Amino acid sequence: MKTFALATALLLAGAAAPLPALAQQGEAQKASPAAARVAHERLYIGSAWYPEQWPESAWAEDLRLMQGHGANVVRIGEYAWSKMEPEEGKYDMDWLVRAVRLANKYGMKVVIGTPTDTPPAWMTQKYPDTLQIDGTGKQIGHGGRRQFSISSSRYRAFARDIVTRMAQALKDEPNVIGWQIGNEPTDESYDPEARTAWVAWLKQRYGTLDKLNAAWTTEYWSQTYTAWDQVPFNSDKANPGWMLELKRFITSQWRAFHRNQIDAVRAVVGDRQFITINFGGLGWANRFDRYEMNRDLDFASWDEYVGMGHVKPYRMGATHDLVRGWKRKNFWVMETQPGFVNWAPVSNMLYPGETRAVAWQAVGHGADAVLYWQWRNALNGQETMHGSIVGPDGKPLPVYPEIQQIGREMKAASPALAGTTPVSPVAILQDYPSRWAIDFQLHHKDYDQIETLLDYYQPLKDALGAVDVVEAAEAPLSGYKLVVAPSLNVITDATAKRLTDYVRGGGHLILGPRSGMKDEYNRLDTVRQPGPLAELLGGQVEQFYALDEPVEVGTGKATIWAEMLSTSVPDTQVLLRYGKANGWLDGKPAVISRKVGKGSITYVGALVDDGVMKGLIDAALADARVSRDFAVPEDVELMTREGQDKRIVILVNHGRETREVVLPTAMTDLLAGGKISKVVLGREGVAVLQRQ
Repeated sequence: MKTFALATALLLAGAAAPLPALAQQGEAQKASPAAARVAHERLYIGSAWYPEQWPESAWAEDLRLMQGHGANVVRIGEYAWSKMEPEEGKYDMDWLVRAVRLANKYGMKVVIGTPTDTPPAWMTQKYPDTLQIDGTGKQIGHGGRRQFSISSSRYRAFARDIVTRMAQALKDEPNVIGWQIGNEPTDESYDPEARTAWVAWLKQRYGTLDKLNAAWTTEYWSQTYTAWDQVPFNSDKANPGWMLELKRFITSQWRAFHRNQIDAVRAVVGDRQFITINFGGLGWANRFDRYEMNRDLDFASWDEYVGMGHVKPYRMGATHDLVRGWKRKNFWVMETQPGFVNWAPVSNMLYPGETRAVAWQAVGHGADAVLYWQWRNALNGQETMHGSIVGPDGKPLPVYPEIQQIGREMKAASPALAGTTPVSPVAILQDYPSRWAIDFQLHHKDYDQIETLLDYYQPLKDALGAVDVVEAAEAPLSGYKLVVAPSLNVITDATAKRLTDYVRGGGHLILGPRSGMKDEYNRLDTVRQPGPLAELLGGQVEQFYALDEPVEVGTGKATIWAEMLSTSVPDTQVLLRYGKANGWLDGKPAVISRKVGKGSITYVGALVDDGVMKGLIDAALADARVSRDFAVPEDVELMTREGQDKRIVILVNHGRETREVVLPTAMTDLLAGGKISKVVLGREGVAVLQRQ
């Protein structure tokens, strides 16, 4: 029988050692090119299947119906810990092996979900130290999800043990192609063991309290610390420097928690099967740094949900691009709704055809797999009312024929799409420290960084079939003609050098408002915005203003935020000025730009309306010599994927009216066959084309 002594031994063997801080974090685990290749060699369609919830006699019919809608992959195991280990030290993997083997008979590849999102009741009762304590000091009880502490050495040891046993049971099953670690990581814990890890992390990060105090400016409000255990550890809103470091620490704890399981899988299966994590939070959640969280994975995955209402094409498209940017490669949609959810204020059904449009939009932005959550409704539980493909009676629901159509189409288009990915000449920079820093001190209740990013994204996407959204601190920039940083509030010396080198090398850089205000420790930079890039710009921000009323900018308006700019060198140009404003901004520069060799740097000091933004982006694209893709009508989204001497064009009509698209040249219709020069798209219509 397994004892805690064994669990501790597993831990001491290296199962859950916390990762060092930031730059000292060491090498990321090498991704597995061979395993990842399996995930991108074709298009996959499938769903999450929970055979443990149903009689084994029903499994074959489930799989037959999956096969009938064109499924070629299924996800199993993610919530089944109590089935695999019904009592401490007593294991049953036989049912899991049988389910995997039966799936193989129906032509299904399998992704194994590790069950560590839902620990069994025997564990949380016997070992309450494995339970999470939230930021208010309340211990989370059993019966939900993610009630465990990510910092608990005992829990990590139990997790490593069950994952190791799963890998040993399944390592030779030919249809197991990959692993999903946990499920939608979300909540940190503030338990005593986590506090100990926090102090150790701070010691490694700063070395001395004097350095910590200096970085956080703790002279403010007499916050100076003279002992490490005086440093707060909770979810309160407090010193912004402390808050930023807490986010980084939480990221390191989540990464260590997952690395514990990744190492366990790799030790058994080597690089034959891929490893990923399905990130939830509708993509944009920022409880931790998702670039860091993806460094140990073969590729990124996320869970795409529309929720209430219907698809917002730009926001959903940008979210896909964000996810593709986490690893700068194609990704999987590990969960998406088959029509509706159960958690929205109004959990409405998508329009007929909209589920198909959602799937093809994902593929157009770089998804190589679309899996539905879930296959069949459980008879009880918190998500009983969630959409599914078949009902609790095991019979298809009305959405089933639409998913059948998606399956047929993906099978037809898969050979052409294999080996392709979105390729863009422009990139938008996204940065979690900057997002945290602004969110900590909004200064205006309506300042929404995602909406700010979308303001820049929309005109870029209207012009191009693909737009990259990449990490400000790490992504290579030399291949981009134009780089846009909508909210780069925190600019480190290293990032400043990268951006300076990019501009001096001929790149064109646009900075949005609030750029360069803070340094690595969330301190105000002593050089006015954009801080370390002010000299390159030849100008700076004299003052920022939260707006309680619109102000004129050029021929349009600015709302929410505006900055008074100035120039310091003769060759910095004023592109736009404020008109009638608030008395402070009247007639002052709103947008300034400077050419640097063949490159340029532009600073946009306000949140401007769509018309002004379109003018700025159109001019920037022309200046950077970015060629536009062909024009499409309103409501139609153009997406492109390239690779292996192929260029794929995907068109989706997100509107309710029929649209006609005239193609720039004849293309092969991968869904209907033949060559065409014009496409008629009904509402929620889709076309997948190969350009010759």
